[in-house]
Amino acid sequence: MKRRSLPVAAALVASAALLLTACGGDDSESKDNDKIAGADTGSETSASPTASASASADSADRPKIELPSDLTYTFEWPKTGDADKDAVLADSEQSIKAVDLAIVNQDALDKAYLYYYEGEAAAGTETFVKKYVDAKASITGAYRFYDPDLKVDNDGTASLSYCEDQGKAYVKYLETNKVKKTEVTADSYVIYHTSLKRNSKGVWVIQDMVSEVGSAKCQP
Repeated sequence: MKRRSLPVAAALVASAALLLTACGGDDSESKDNDKIAGADTGSETSASPTASASASADSADRPKIELPSDLTYTFEWPKTGDADKDAVLADSEQSIKAVDLAIVNQDALDKAYLYYYEGEAAAGTETFVKKYVDAKASITGAYRFYDPDLKVDNDGTASLSYCEDQGKAYVKYLETNKVKKTEVTADSYVIYHTSLKRNSKGVWVIQDMVSEVGSAKCQP
């Protein structure tokens, strides 16, 4: 049993591919994305009590995202040298961690993810997190994000596709503190397609998200 999955409205799977149910996301493909070129290595970060901060805007009211030490993240998202593209990548990283914070906090309306998600994306994420809350379940393990494709338009919108390796990501049941470990399969690899816009604070917020479980593009 993996950490991410939920059934939501047809056009949206918010931060989701595999979770407490075995359903997948939308299989639509993102188009016209610019491949990000850069360094071959990514950065691995532990989520233990160090607040994460996005580099995209100077807004002083960004939420503090502090996650337990049993959660680690590797973002193989090299900097592009383009300020707008790097801002999208930074805010997207924060949005992923913000959803995980809501799961850890067992709060389907956690303020941190609502800072980075709006509209249908926020509604879908609420449904997603609520599944964990209802199951009294959290997450643990190591998460890897890689192979980003990004396009930023002049109208303040952007599209970002990326892969996630969930092979070492697990559900942890809070009442027993037991971790449900699973074998790595093709479904451990998920591709996400997100649509974003820059809001009045200069933050790149997610409007829509779809995912495809077992994506051939993300297979090792």
